[in-house]
Formats: sequence, structure tokens, C-alpha cells
Amino acid sequence: MTSQQRVVVIGGGMAAARLATRLGPAAATAAGGSALTVLGEEPHAPYNRVLLAEVLAGRYAREVIALPAPHDTVRWLGGVRAVRIDRKDRAVLCDDGRAVPYDRLVLATGSNPVLPPLRGLFPPGEDELPHGVHPFRTLDDCTALAAAAARPGARAVVIGGGLLGVSAARALAERGVPVLLAQQGEHLMERQLDAGAAALLRSHLEALGVEVHTECRVRGLRVADGRVRAVELADGYVPDADLVVLACGVRPRVGLARAAGLPVGRGIVVDDQLRTADPRIHAIGDCAQHDGLVYGLAGAALEQADLLARILGAQAAARYRGTRALTRLTLTGPVPGADSAPLDLAAFGAPSPGPGDDVVHLSDATRSAYRKVIVRGDRLVGGILLGDLGAVGTLARTWEADDPLPPTAPLLHLLTTDSATPSRTDGGS
Repeated sequence: MTSQQRVVVIGGGMAAARLATRLGPAAATAAGGSALTVLGEEPHAPYNRVLLAEVLAGRYAREVIALPAPHDTVRWLGGVRAVRIDRKDRAVLCDDGRAVPYDRLVLATGSNPVLPPLRGLFPPGEDELPHGVHPFRTLDDCTALAAAAARPGARAVVIGGGLLGVSAARALAERGVPVLLAQQGEHLMERQLDAGAAALLRSHLEALGVEVHTECRVRGLRVADGRVRAVELADGYVPDADLVVLACGVRPRVGLARAAGLPVGRGIVVDDQLRTADPRIHAIGDCAQHDGLVYGLAGAALEQADLLARILGAQAAARYRGTRALTRLTLTGPVPGADSAPLDLAAFGAPSPGPGDDVVHLSDATRSAYRKVIVRGDRLVGGILLGDLGAVGTLARTWEADDPLPPTAPLLHLLTTDSATPSRTDGGS
């Protein structure tokens, strides 16, 4: 990045913070000013969103998840919302009336929580959620949830059994709150786990005191005096609730890009240099769509930020080829038959085999041990590991690098433990 090039980043999350950290030392102009400006809608300093569940559980203070402060040459404007992109004059117009000029613009706008179409979610004439109903996406959401969970006698319903919903349910249970987790799909974390692994995860949550309902559609909320009182399930069950967590997924924030006339699919469409159709505008993180994919994962956002820093630093040969991301989750608390050990989970790639794939599968329900990897030729194409994850480092590096499996170290040896019984099937069974 030349000293005269003005870079503006819209968004103050993990992707923006990583980009600012990488570009910061190069952002000082010859006059000693700043060539890099970040417009962060949240008033807080950047933080690690992955650790919000740990804050909700009371394990970490808010300050612990703060990210390193950007270089002092970075102009970080917190609590400022971008409202329009003027591509003709190359400026970002903000809600406080200022116009911030740019030579290169980076959209790191992230994503918004999905609000499901539930009866009672927005009372007639209201445009705000009822008291007691919370999304779980930001540090402010986390703070509000923690305060609600601290009320004596609080009872919670978490709507959504994906990674976010499972994390929220576990955190609330650790605070001693009775929790019902409602998942519309057949099993928990359907995007990452198969039925066998999900069954072990469910057992662990139930051991924590979470009441898990799968294949369970939420029909609506019962609200009185502006406060949620109960949740209506499609099967007629109406559990009391004064705390409802919406964990129904996220949707990329693409409004600014769309209004500026940039191509948008599920996310803001970018090429291998993370450029939009306007070569002066890039997009990274949860809002970006590359090669048809929106990753929505911290690992992908950080990788994109690192690569864009090299591109903006005039390393034009840099190309983004996609991210091979691994999902990690640790659930503390009692595991049946395992002396209260935590449950570690890692998942990557496809959760189910395709025709002709080989599967190596080891499991021991008594110790909550479950390991399955899917092999296509000499490559890993997917894996699910629960329990003691001593092998996950080697497997994760092999997966992320797309390296061939070493013929001298059979995959079975990487997975085998004293507590697991192996089996191998061919042809996708």
C-alpha cells in the first residue's frame, strides 16, 4: 500500500481488525497521518466473536476476548454507521453526516442474525423484539443475555440447534439456567455432524441439564405486557420461558453493496483478489461470496483479511483459492461415564460419504468417543471427531493443506485409541 493510498474499511469485526493489524504499520503517510480508516458500527473495541459463549457462561470477562489494538496509525471510528457508498466521488457517507473519501474500499460488514417468522415475535405496532427475546451475535447481545440469565428463576428456550444454538444452550446451562433447546432438523448441528455424532452431543447436553427437542418446529411466542412468557411448539407443547435465544442462523449484510449497484448473490460477489465488480472495492468475511460460497466462519474471514493485506500491499500475485475450514467446539461439564471430562468436537468437510468413498469409523458411546473420517483416493474429504482429540492436529493440517495421506502412516493408526473400536467400510456405506 503506497503512502498516498486511502483505504477505508466498513465494519469493525474480526475481519476488519485483522486487516487493520496487517496494514497498520504501512498506513502512515509521509506527513505522519493515517491512510487507513475503519468505520465500526459497534462502539466497542474489536473482539473475538468466537468466544462470546465463554463470556455468556461466565468463564471469561468481556475484556479477555478483546483483540489486539490496531496500530496507532489506524484511524478507528467506533459507533459510526456507513449509510451509503458514493462510487462516483469515491466516498462513504456516514450516519453522523461525515463523508470519508477512499481510494480503496473494503466491505467487512459481516452478517445479521436471522429472525424467524414466528407469531408474536413482533407484537402489533411494534418494531422491537419483546423483552426477554435476544439474538446471540454481538457483545451487546451477550451482555443482555447474561443479565437476563442472572435473574432468579430464569427459564430459557434456545431456538436453533446449530453451532450457535448449542453453544448458547451450554453456556446458559453452566450458569444454572433451565434450558430447552428446540431444533427443527432431525439432529443437532446438521451441517457439521452425522446422526451418530449428534446423538453423543445430545447426551452430553442432556447431562448438563439441557432439554433437547429435535424435529421440533417453534410456532410462536406468547407475549404479555411486552414480555415473552412462553414458547408454542408445533406439537402443542407450550414451555414457560422468560428468556428466548434466537440462534436460527445468520444472513450476510449486503445492503450497502446492493444499493451501490454491486453484484450480490447470497453475499457480495468477489473474485480471486477479493474484488467486487468495482475494482476499487473489495469484500471479506461473512459478507463475501467467493466461487459461490459464503463461509460464515472466523477462519475464512481471517485468511481473507491476511490475503487482502498482501494484495493492498502491492503483492499483486496473491490469489484467494478458498478456505478449508475446521469447526471446533469444547463443551465443559459432565460426560456420562467419563468422570466429568469435557467434550471436544471437531468437524471438517463433508459429514457424509459419497459413492466410492472410504470411511474409517471408531466409536465408544460409554466414553463419548466418536471418530469418523471420509477418504476419497488418497485425500481426506471430511471428518467428525468427538471426545479426546489428540489426533485432530495432524488430521486438521492434512485437511487444510489438501495433502495426500502418508502411505507409511495408515489413517487407522491416527484414530485408534484404547477406548475405540474401529471399523472400515468402502463404497460410501
